[in-house]
Amino acid sequence: MGYPASMHRILGISGSPREGGNTDILLDAALEAAGDGCELERIRLAELDFSGCTECEDCYATGECSIEDDMSGLYSAMERADRILLASPIFFMGLPSQPKAMIDRTQRYWALKYMLEEDFPYEGGGTRYGAFIGVGATRGEKLFDGTILTLKYFFDAIAVRPLVDDYVLVRGVDAKGEIASHGDALGAARKLGEKLSTAD
Repeated sequence: MGYPASMHRILGISGSPREGGNTDILLDAALEAAGDGCELERIRLAELDFSGCTECEDCYATGECSIEDDMSGLYSAMERADRILLASPIFFMGLPSQPKAMIDRTQRYWALKYMLEEDFPYEGGGTRYGAFIGVGATRGEKLFDGTILTLKYFFDAIAVRPLVDDYVLVRGVDAKGEIASHGDALGAARKLGEKLSTAD
């Protein structure tokens, strides 16, 4: 059994370097729809100061990352949440540098699980869920393929079950704020927020 909906803790992560753009609009729509009775936390990666993984392998022995930067706060936020929603634009058929660096830094959780055989440090009970909102300027059939594969292993490392069928993937949107005229995308984001707030 998961938490009752009133107790869900939802972490929304914006991976867009452009504040207030299409990614942020969709993320806000999802969080607003999920908000009643839930504890919400929203983080913009572009506002944090953190590096990518240096492959020092310290986490292989400890399960902890030895780099001291703003990822420490993000680790804590991930460990508090039972719902994690990442929203990001697509750059060159993949995630931008900020969300990709964040994902690489969750190598510590991969090491915890697969090398040290310990559970993810989450104190709650029940199933944790993860979801994704992606926005791309082009319309290519494979636009999101690489990102979805990356998310599969990211969500596995942080011990969440991905709501793959509910991912919101929007093609052909580029200009800042353009998504506001795409009612279907906004509606899908709201439905995703509702799903996150009620899934058990």
